[in-house]
Amino acid sequence: MESPPSTKKIGQGGGSSESGGSESGAEEKGCSRTRFEYFGWVYHLGTNSIGREFCHLRFLYIRGKYVMMYKRDPHENPGIKPLRRGVAGNTLMVEELGRKKVNDGDLYVLRFYNRLDEEKKGEIACATAGETRKWMEAFDQAKQQAEFELSQSSTRHRLNMENEIDLEGRRPRVRRYAHDLKKLIRIGHGPESLVRRSSNLGRHQRSNEFMEGDAADVIEAHEWRCVRTINGVRLFEDVSDNKSRSKTVLVKAVGVVDASPDTVFEVVLNVDRHRRYEWDALTGDLELVDSLSGHSDVVYGSYDFKCLTSRKLMCYSYRWQSKCDFIFSRQWFRGQDGTYTILQFPAMHKKHPPKSRHQRIKINPSSWEIRNLRASVGSHGDRCLVTHMLEIESRGWFKWKCGQGSKFENSIPYALLNQVSGLKAYIGASPGLTSESSTTLVASKGSDASGSISEFEDAEVAEEFYDAIAADSSSSSSSDDEDDENTQLDSKGQRVKLKNVSWAIARLALTAKKAMDGSHELDPNVEPVNLDSSLFHGSMHKGKSESDANCWTSPSGAGFKIRGKTYMKDSTKVAGGDPLLKLIAVDWYKLETSRSKVALHPKSLVQSEAGKKLPFILVVNLQVPAKPNYSLVMYYAADRPVTKGSLLGKFIDGNDAFRDSRFKLIPSIVQGYWMVKRAVGTKACLLGKAVTCNYLRQDNFLEIDVDIGSSSVARSVIGIVLGYVTSLVVDLAILIEGREEKELPEYILGTVRLNKVKLDTAVPLEG
Repeated sequence: MESPPSTKKIGQGGGSSESGGSESGAEEKGCSRTRFEYFGWVYHLGTNSIGREFCHLRFLYIRGKYVMMYKRDPHENPGIKPLRRGVAGNTLMVEELGRKKVNDGDLYVLRFYNRLDEEKKGEIACATAGETRKWMEAFDQAKQQAEFELSQSSTRHRLNMENEIDLEGRRPRVRRYAHDLKKLIRIGHGPESLVRRSSNLGRHQRSNEFMEGDAADVIEAHEWRCVRTINGVRLFEDVSDNKSRSKTVLVKAVGVVDASPDTVFEVVLNVDRHRRYEWDALTGDLELVDSLSGHSDVVYGSYDFKCLTSRKLMCYSYRWQSKCDFIFSRQWFRGQDGTYTILQFPAMHKKHPPKSRHQRIKINPSSWEIRNLRASVGSHGDRCLVTHMLEIESRGWFKWKCGQGSKFENSIPYALLNQVSGLKAYIGASPGLTSESSTTLVASKGSDASGSISEFEDAEVAEEFYDAIAADSSSSSSSDDEDDENTQLDSKGQRVKLKNVSWAIARLALTAKKAMDGSHELDPNVEPVNLDSSLFHGSMHKGKSESDANCWTSPSGAGFKIRGKTYMKDSTKVAGGDPLLKLIAVDWYKLETSRSKVALHPKSLVQSEAGKKLPFILVVNLQVPAKPNYSLVMYYAADRPVTKGSLLGKFIDGNDAFRDSRFKLIPSIVQGYWMVKRAVGTKACLLGKAVTCNYLRQDNFLEIDVDIGSSSVARSVIGIVLGYVTSLVVDLAILIEGREEKELPEYILGTVRLNKVKLDTAVPLEG
């Protein structure tokens, strides 16, 4: 497997100081738009015409909505033709598949597919998780550029004329583009250093993209108290529910590391013994036992317990052996704000039974959270907040924190907590870890930001990018399919304005001010109807008290944090108010295969006489992948018609691309195992960017089918949740993201609380 040269990006039309892959590529200033261009080396994975798998080094180039794939760098070879080219249209979905073993190395894989036709698909791979994150952001910007062009009446006719993919390319156009270049943003240090270590897309970013991410978008139930500070790392304990008499206590170590989250994630996940010896005193001897998926694996480790002399705190009985070994599984996820979460569970594996003269122990379950921090004033480096959390026996912990001579310092939990200190010191003493991913800004002969992409505007490129990479690059055959891009246009010709703020994650500034209730979204001139809950029944019953199990209720939005009126200026979030729509029923189905368009089922609440009389119903169908499959269907009703031209009105009658970019869900595990809370998280998620969402708009309803199984990360998380679901109390809030001042403050569209749901109570959906 070849090593790719460094990945690069061009910033055009503005001449800003430094840019990273996470900045807005569709920033509007008056009539102009700032366009960004990305290019760099990736691996193209696939199967050729004779069924043989291939992994080819390819140069990927994104400009506007166009995507090209070359065999060599077109900037150094001006006349070269692209091997593949396509459009990143609004039906293109990008899924992160995680790590995959290719030849002798680990790569991070991105899958592309058409959400209307999953037969159209393709894969590329990058050397690091950081690169995949930046490429996902680049493709998202390309999709937004395509959507913006579709929203302009002047370009709509031209886009409709793009009917075929031109795999041969237009050499004069590429040559003219190459000669126009003057300013580049170079990321990484080129092929020589990449032989030793892969490049990293975008270490330095503009200051407004270093904003400290919110720790959560819900009101946390945990109350953390700092008990010690050791080597610049704070140690906390959870004192939220008076655990003084409990046998266990939840503790965490928190430290600031001067590196990007991508760099820290790679260090924590790396099992290379020589690197781990530099910072990890306990789990330095690790070896990979099994790779379960792109986001999970099983590792084996051993250590000599002589360094841990306190035998009473180990949670197991020692024998005469001097060496111990252990096995644990790891699962990792990256949130939409770039935060990494790593979960570590004790495990067993048939490939590694207990060794002779070794004592098999269970390492404490733990989790890592690696979150980006805003750069300090005058700082040009990356910073992230690293949190290592675990549950331990309380006896030794309480004695140690009270200074009663406990030997907690010689225990496994203490060694685990000290991993943050070791990590902080190791990265601080290893400048090469971050310097290899540096970004160099070079000059640019930028064209007018409001100008069109003249080099490609007349190219007959209309295929989605999955078509451009699905086949072997060396193959001469390829199919020409019709463009699906225009099928998502608003039938009324409604213009959709997309303002890209998805990468500027705001800092938390919780205030006492309540968000408005969104009453302007419903027509004030119409008398509200009576939403009598007794007229509507679902297969899951409504809870009458907090002690009820296997039921649902609808809590207020006060436990969720949403964007306030001044969010665009000061990033302030406020507590949510009461939901705009009323949750009237919940269905809990089990099915052999996932089911969409449940609102059309004859027995659906929507098709009942009472349902047909409602002004509007929002149906949210969460399709849960399992054996069997499940569907959690929630029905939210409005007591008045939706106001035309309001944000909700645009969402209901808009196109799918607009819906995907705005439909947001905030999860919260109110009660349950703390590791499940870490897996689910507490950050808002744009569902259309994380999983495939399909929409059905008819009569007085809009149905949103959320295919959780379309994402490997979501499948992994839901697998953890289902294992503990009978002991969980889960709150969900749905809302439409506000991106302009006139759309703020946000309001909660609807909420639901699921109280200790039993899987076997799901009913079949027949017909």
